[in-house]
Amino acid sequence: MQFIGFRVIFKRIKAIRFMMRDKSVPKRKKALIIAGLIYLVLPVDLIPPVLFPIAWIDDLILWLWILWHLREELDKYWLGEKTVDFSKKYRGKTVIDDVEYEVRGNDEHKE
Repeated sequence: MQFIGFRVIFKRIKAIRFMMRDKSVPKRKKALIIAGLIYLVLPVDLIPPVLFPIAWIDDLILWLWILWHLREELDKYWLGEKTVDFSKKYRGKTVIDDVEYEVRGNDEHKE
């Protein structure tokens, strides 16, 4: 999959919201996004904010690295490849409780 391209980058940024809501995504990947957001709003930067247009370069490089590092995970959400994983949601739970059912063959349905 390609990485460089404004459309691809913007779709990956939009996919962050869905990735953060997914409980099957490892916490270390979510922590990387949160750390990037914290760095974005903190007044401490590698390049001082006094150099206005140049000061955004370190933030931009950091976010491009985060998007590159999480590209495979984010592509699952905007390309529609993410399958629903119910294993953690229903772990240790009984899905069907106190239900009586009967399986009938084709011959028994005819009256």
